[in-house]
Amino acid sequence: MTHTDNQSKNSQIESIEFMQTQKLQDLLNYVNLNSTYYKKLFASNNIAISEIKTLNDLKKIPVTTKDDLYTNNKDFICVSADKIIDYVTTSGTLGDPLTFVLTDNDLERLASNEYESLTIAQGTKNDIYQLMTTIDRRFMAGIAYFLGLKKMGAGVIRVGNGMPEFQWDTIKRLNPTIAIAVPSFILKLIEYAENNNIDFKNSSIKKIVCIGEPIRNEDFSYNTLGKRITDKWPLKLYSTYASTEMGAAFTECEFGNGGHHNPELLIIEFLDDNNQPVKEGEPGELTVTTLGVEGMPLIRFKTGDICKPYYETCKCGRHTTRISPIIGRKQQMIKFKGTSLYPPALYDILNTIDYIKNYIVEVYTNDIGTDEIVINIGTINPPLNFEKDLKDHFRAKLRVAPNIISTSPENISKRQMPEMSRKPITFIDNRK
Repeated sequence: MTHTDNQSKNSQIESIEFMQTQKLQDLLNYVNLNSTYYKKLFASNNIAISEIKTLNDLKKIPVTTKDDLYTNNKDFICVSADKIIDYVTTSGTLGDPLTFVLTDNDLERLASNEYESLTIAQGTKNDIYQLMTTIDRRFMAGIAYFLGLKKMGAGVIRVGNGMPEFQWDTIKRLNPTIAIAVPSFILKLIEYAENNNIDFKNSSIKKIVCIGEPIRNEDFSYNTLGKRITDKWPLKLYSTYASTEMGAAFTECEFGNGGHHNPELLIIEFLDDNNQPVKEGEPGELTVTTLGVEGMPLIRFKTGDICKPYYETCKCGRHTTRISPIIGRKQQMIKFKGTSLYPPALYDILNTIDYIKNYIVEVYTNDIGTDEIVINIGTINPPLNFEKDLKDHFRAKLRVAPNIISTSPENISKRQMPEMSRKPITFIDNRK
């Protein structure tokens, strides 16, 4: 990087910090007037918001956790019922769903976020997007994508999730150029196409924005799922990470070197178990302060997702922070036979086995009080002694082998997608 480039980067960073500081002041004044939860938090901790003058001063405010949201859900709402336009809930991956409310301005913020995110992923108003996620069932992502694409001026085909036959019929009829989908569903699309002589490699779709599941390793190379898709279907994948709580997304550019942060919408921190900043280069729990939110703003919310920050300028020229693929969710960490691991490490192995069509990982507390893992797999034509071979595979990669239960893919599918589910369930935590 040249001296001029360094000056430009430093100038942009200073500009971002100034902008965020101003927005932080607005946020603190807003919640101090309107949030029952934060008014109590400030009072009980003797916090004078007038003393929070810089981004660094944020550390004077205690973090907000998912438990705080569960216990005090309604106390976070900052607007009267007549200001609420949309009610959404989290997916409930780690517990009961949480309710979030959005005002008209919040929906506009959501649209701006997705417009920016999809532009980062090389989308344009000339594209036609096939939306393979639900837009109903109180799901924020579906409406966010629709609003962002409307703002972009792109075409949107709202097909919804599942239904491979209907997806391919739509692709044939309307020639979409980009799909938005959960990546494991793309494998089902490919399988359906192969079984029905559909020339999917020459279809109109050339790019897929992937949501809900990681497609990359920590070094940004494709993981097993990403490779299985691109080995069969030579198209461009873009990874994106988002959550209902932050109402914003981190999306990859064409270089695939991490999700780009939108500093106008979020202040981000990376914290350890003691709520202290991690050292540079180390993974930490992504912690966000939402900017510009009216309905339910959050301050220093710990997402539970562990990732690494990257601060160097991206090849695309953006100077903003990028985040690595999510290494795991803090509450999902498993201590199994002396080894600490996250479910994605198990998924990456399962995705390499051709005869395993789907799976659910279950964790429970055994009779001696430690974690136990059972992997339920849906198999088609497994080889003899496959359970032993599979356990050996786990031992080679992770040093430990979970218990295996084999059944039909249909049985796993029913458990993965119960009636009200919005995305496949691959992890069930039954620990005490």
